[in-house]
Amino acid sequence: MTGYRHLSYWLSGLDEPLTPRPGLPGDTDADVAIVGAGYTGLWTAYYLARADPTLRVVVLEREIAGYGASGRNGGWCSALFPTSLPALARRHGRDRALAMQRAMHDTVGEVGRVAAAEGIDCDWRAGGTVTLARGEAQLQRARAEVAQAHVHGLTDDDLRLLDAGEAAARCNAEGVRGGTYTPHCAAVHPAKLVRGLARAVERRGVRIHERTAVTALRPGAAVTAAGVVRAPVVVRATEGYTPGLPGRRRVVAPVYSLMVATPPLPEETWARIGLAQRETFSDHRHVIVYGQRTADGRLAFGGRGAPYHYASRVRPDFDREPRVFAALRRALGELFPVLGPDVPVTHAWGGPLGVARDWAASAGLDRRTGLAWAGGYVGDGVGTSNLAGRTLADLIRGVESDLTALPWVGHRSPRWEPEPLRWLAMNAGLKIMSSADRTEHRTHRPSRRAEAFTRYLGH
Repeated sequence: MTGYRHLSYWLSGLDEPLTPRPGLPGDTDADVAIVGAGYTGLWTAYYLARADPTLRVVVLEREIAGYGASGRNGGWCSALFPTSLPALARRHGRDRALAMQRAMHDTVGEVGRVAAAEGIDCDWRAGGTVTLARGEAQLQRARAEVAQAHVHGLTDDDLRLLDAGEAAARCNAEGVRGGTYTPHCAAVHPAKLVRGLARAVERRGVRIHERTAVTALRPGAAVTAAGVVRAPVVVRATEGYTPGLPGRRRVVAPVYSLMVATPPLPEETWARIGLAQRETFSDHRHVIVYGQRTADGRLAFGGRGAPYHYASRVRPDFDREPRVFAALRRALGELFPVLGPDVPVTHAWGGPLGVARDWAASAGLDRRTGLAWAGGYVGDGVGTSNLAGRTLADLIRGVESDLTALPWVGHRSPRWEPEPLRWLAMNAGLKIMSSADRTEHRTHRPSRRAEAFTRYLGH
């Protein structure tokens, strides 16, 4: 594979050339300049152009549309939000927390509707998510999660507890003792979605300039080596790449998530694994794992586990961690012994996601400076970025709406600590959670250290 196709399984098989669009030809004026042609930037451009076709919207991208997390993620268009419903309720009250969660539920359907309306064939399948409980400690967390959700206004129609038989009927992993199920998730081909979205915004008159790195953001301007885009509103939509912008090294921490994909599996294997509705799947361990059954019959499986790199560095060689890839293959084999002792893998890849200091995603517009932003999705950005795009479009146009009243709007996360404290804290947290999973697997009791660390994060 050459060019950009090696970045992920999703990009590798696209039936289109990944030739960069023309770069910025020089200084230009716009109504809105957007930095980043991933989901956040493109959804913002889409809803702006749809609401007001006269707006001059320019999107600047350092590489190509979908180069970052939008072209490399797990393909979950979910209603997951980085801040839990109980934590949102503590900060903003039960009603506003529930409104935030309901907005996320609606977002899943919105992405599907737009994809259909714009002719974006992204292998959409709204099969929901099954999160398995494999062991007593995980089962306790599953019960607590459902109980908390119901206390805060959700019902079994949103999240329900599964017994062992119900969970295994959806995803027949080894050692399943129960789990949870939510219908608010769709499996997607993320690269098809982001590339199709880029074409959709161009059809609506938005200009996308690729291979155009932004070197500075300031009120009224996005600065590049090729020229300056002057605009009263400048949107930062750079997520895990944000620390590369001057003055923004501590806004989010880039954390790497890695994935592997099997070859297409035979139907007899799928008959034993399940996922008949292409449910996305995970389990209730601390170090997150996630997977889906792709439209072409593969298992695409990922997890965190990779170290945080000192000074928030982001480099192409960090996309590949042999130790983590090996751990993902082991985890996949433990979940599904039918795959055999040496799980076959055809693709392995990774990339950075963005984590705010308080684990809180946000979207907002500083009307004094004209600088707007959205991000801090902690890996849950496929759906959340759509909500961000709709919200930013309303904020930029000065429209007061249910979206602009949501509690994440205008939230300012504290900055991350300077190094070496940031490096020590991030990697210590990873070790705590990894150790907790091993301990719980051995003792079948919840880890107090992990529970304490979760409380520290505000969950």
